[in-house]
Parts: sequence; structure tokens; C-alpha cells
Amino acid sequence: MERADAAGRGVGVRLLDVAPGRARVALTVEERHVNGHGICHGGYLFFLADAALAYASNSYGTSAVAAGADITFLRPVRLGAELVAEAVERARSGRSGLYDVTVRAGDDVVAEFRGRTRQVPGLAPPG
Repeated sequence: MERADAAGRGVGVRLLDVAPGRARVALTVEERHVNGHGICHGGYLFFLADAALAYASNSYGTSAVAAGADITFLRPVRLGAELVAEAVERARSGRSGLYDVTVRAGDDVVAEFRGRTRQVPGLAPPG
């Protein structure tokens, strides 16, 4: 799945680790990620959290996609910060999944994300 993720590569997302129902990804905030306020654009924080969700929800080998998500931005993130997003599965039932993702810059929690997933029969398997 990582090799096929052109969007993630283009943004600079790096996969750190993945296990059943869990994943960690990272992103170094570069000039291209910074908005007019001089802080990381919230869209990139969402993107990073969504990438963690994708790896965690596809970690069982069955194709899953996001069905919805929301994010709470807690602190601004400066240029050069190393972000790590960790996704943890909270529930799975039938084809549906629920995941919480915490985004940190060092020891500081900068965002909390909750994502809902749906397995999609017929979609090419991750890989």
C-alpha cells in the first residue's frame, strides 16, 4: 500500500510502523506545508492523520476506505516540526471500523482525529 500511495509520498508522509489495527506515520513540516500565518496548514494535519487511519484500517489485508472523519486542532505547528500521527482501532464490526488518531509534535499533542472506515468488496486489496 505504501508503494502505491503517490499522494502520501507527494506530501512527504513516511510510514513508521504498522500492526493489526494500528499505524504510525510521520511528516516533517516544510515550507510547502505552511500557511499564511506561518504555521502548518490544517489540511496537512488532517492528511497525516488520515494516512495513519488508512494504514491502520487496511492492516488486516482487506481494502478499507474512510467513510468520514473529524479533527480537532489543539496547537499551532511551526516550520521544521516533526509530526507523528498514531492511529489506534477502537471498534470493528462487520465492514465498519472506528479509529482514533493522535498527532504529536514531540511531546505536544497538536490534533486529535476520529475516523470511520468501511471495507469495500471488490476494491483492489492494499499492497
